Amino acid sequence: MTLEQLLHTIRAFDNVFDLAPVEGSDAPEIAWGDHFFYYAPDANIPKSVQPYATIVTKDYPGDEHSRLNPIGRWRVSIQVGPAKFTALTGETTGDFSARDFSVADVIMPHPVYGALGWIAVVNPGPRTENTVIDLLHAAHDDARRRLIRRSSLTAEGESAADR
Repeated sequence: MTLEQLLHTIRAFDNVFDLAPVEGSDAPEIAWGDHFFYYAPDANIPKSVQPYATIVTKDYPGDEHSRLNPIGRWRVSIQVGPAKFTALTGETTGDFSARDFSVADVIMPHPVYGALGWIAVVNPGPRTENTVIDLLHAAHDDARRRLIRRSSLTAEGESAADR
């Protein structure tokens, strides 16, 4: 699976917002060329929400374990939650083992955000591409449900305040 193929797949999700900073944007230079995915039915990033998935194409300070700086290396990271994290990795989010986070086409804990229920795959390929796509769909659906729940809670709060 190429980066372009995965981007094409994700961009086809309903109401997806692909924040893809480029040179000259307000985003920090380190983020240029990377992708941050949100469920955004109004085409705006929801307030106080983290992306449900990312694709990064380079090492970030403090996140060099995946060794992404060589050309052609990239990593998809997906918020899956603690239960799915354990099902996928066989480990808990609070206690996962040290490993070589640079191995390609393997589902593993995110080297920085694994404790928060994120998994990562460097250069998804034949072993992981179908699972990665399924996990991205599920993360997108979870983000949609969270946004709907937050919206209904906000609407209920406003309705109660208006009474």
